[in-house]
Amino acid sequence: MFDLNGKVAIVTGASSGIGRATAKLFADQGAKVVLAARRQAELGAVAGEIAEAGGAVRTLAGNVRDEAYARALVDLAVDAFGGLDIAFNNVGLVGAMGPVTGLALEDWTEVLETNLTSAYLGAKHQIPAMLKRGAGSLIFTSTFVGHTVGMPGMTAYAASKAGLIGLTQVLAAEYGPQGIRVNALLPGGTDTPAATFKTADERAFVEGLHALKRVAQPEEIARSALYLASEASSFTTGAALLADGGVSITRV
Repeated sequence: MFDLNGKVAIVTGASSGIGRATAKLFADQGAKVVLAARRQAELGAVAGEIAEAGGAVRTLAGNVRDEAYARALVDLAVDAFGGLDIAFNNVGLVGAMGPVTGLALEDWTEVLETNLTSAYLGAKHQIPAMLKRGAGSLIFTSTFVGHTVGMPGMTAYAASKAGLIGLTQVLAAEYGPQGIRVNALLPGGTDTPAATFKTADERAFVEGLHALKRVAQPEEIARSALYLASEASSFTTGAALLADGGVSITRV
């Protein structure tokens, strides 16, 4: 049910963290993968690990806020591997934090464009390629912040990630009749290079917010992405899938 043999997948934010873990897992399950991120050296390192394990992989560095880059990733998938079946639009940015009254417009715009507009651009070019295959799975990385929990100081982040859930629902309704499933994955705190654990006390505080009293490893979130990408979730679309360690239901 989790087999991705014969599938072609784009993974953004693939140079580290959840994206890296997911790219490797998709490849392990047989998918041919196109890896996207800003840092070519880091992308190359991940691609090298996948290739060494026998996987088929291509990389393209760029900025997900650029429509030409979104188009080029799809073109690469089609040219290299013959089509596109799965897209994990995973890039995300927390951005500037603090009260909304002190949030500069450029900081707001940077977060909205990175988290939400990039997803729109990805979907705009990924969906036509999936339609040619007769089916597809489109996945966006959202978050519990702004969905089940409001956290002070995270206005732009919460708004952009909540917007992804709205985008998910509309695209699922629009393209479900044509065989395309669209879902949002909502991780909890995850131990990634981007995590903001500056001290042991800060990490302990974040861990304590979760029912499991720990944060996730990237590989745990990758397994949820695999579920949404694979036929195991064949009747799941328009969902906001929490993989949050119980942070959404914990109040102590």
